[in-house]
Amino acid sequence: MQKHNFKKLTIWIDSMDLCDLIYRYTETLPNKERYNLISQLEKCAVSVPSNIAEGSGKRTYTHFAEFLTTALTSSYEMETQLLICEKRKYGNSNELKMLLNKIEILNTQISNFRDKIL
Repeated sequence: MQKHNFKKLTIWIDSMDLCDLIYRYTETLPNKERYNLISQLEKCAVSVPSNIAEGSGKRTYTHFAEFLTTALTSSYEMETQLLICEKRKYGNSNELKMLLNKIEILNTQISNFRDKIL
């Protein structure tokens, strides 16, 4: 297996950008959500690029694909938490829609890349 430089992967770059946006968004959420939605959103946001990076160092594409699947599931979890924010009317609705759109695009990118390496 040819090793991937994760720092050059579009999915890693995009997930790092999304992570930064999530951290900015969580700063606007109610303080009462500090140990619930805020914590969960930030953990998921960190998990996505972290799993992409970790998987890129694995010995086979099959192992890499498993870490991409973990990144994808964290992204789906993050999407769900944002939908809860939407339902609770937390944060700026335009910013929330932008985040949901970026997650949808990223999910497609990760899925396509995973399919490509298998």
